[in-house]
Amino acid sequence: MERMIGVIGGSGVYQIDGLEGAEWTDVETPFGAPSDQILTGSLNGVKMAFLPRHGRGHVHTPSTVPYRANIFAMKALGVTDLVAVSAVGSLKEAYAPGDFLIVDQYIDRTFAREKTFFGPGLVGHVPFAHPTCAALSDACAKAAQATGVKTHIGGTYIAMEGPQFSTLAESRLYRSWGADVIGMTGMPEAKLAREAELRYACVAMITDYDCWHPDHDAVDVAQVVQVAIANAGKARELIAALPALLNSPAQTCPCGCGNALDSAIMTAPDKRDPAMKAKLAPIMGRVF
Repeated sequence: MERMIGVIGGSGVYQIDGLEGAEWTDVETPFGAPSDQILTGSLNGVKMAFLPRHGRGHVHTPSTVPYRANIFAMKALGVTDLVAVSAVGSLKEAYAPGDFLIVDQYIDRTFAREKTFFGPGLVGHVPFAHPTCAALSDACAKAAQATGVKTHIGGTYIAMEGPQFSTLAESRLYRSWGADVIGMTGMPEAKLAREAELRYACVAMITDYDCWHPDHDAVDVAQVVQVAIANAGKARELIAALPALLNSPAQTCPCGCGNALDSAIMTAPDKRDPAMKAKLAPIMGRVF
């Protein structure tokens, strides 16, 4: 299988530098249009696809991002490895604004979003104990370290609904749970990527200390944007380094991302809704 690296850019990351044959492409899905057109091209001989999560100009709130359309479109284009870049707040003193963290766990506190491609007539439950791909996360860590940015390997991302920032009580609660960073877009993106059998990794760009920190008792949008813009340059360097680390054909993922659907579908074959099967065939046809 030919490898194709997809990147979903968060706040401040709206493009990939140096793409050859770069073209913005409209992609339609059964779940509507993605957040924006998708930028396709190649970088050092490796096919790439880039999607700004909030749309160019930041037009989608965390709750209105069309997560299902975004993941469906990436899979349908041929993406095999999907890297999410997300701006987050830190819940630990050691994780400072300007640092990057390679996420390996999530706590989902969102409640106003569609979180699955499955539905009546086609029921499925994918394994999700380890929500990110270890091999792709390792490549992201190496690429991040090569930029010189301080990079933390492994951490728990708590996804809140937003769009408001946390109360002080919430921030303290999440710290007591052992969460490392907090953001608004990590879910259901990671869940949908697993259902689509994509290798998925998240690079969390820390912009602030949330409101728990005594020196940062309120999160200010201007502050977040300022650090996000500074981080964005390093994020683009990270993305540019990925093709060299992922330049071989896509192989079967050792952590099971690529065959998550093997035993996930519960609905008996003779009871599966033909319309649902047709709708999901571009991303799940392998198991139908």
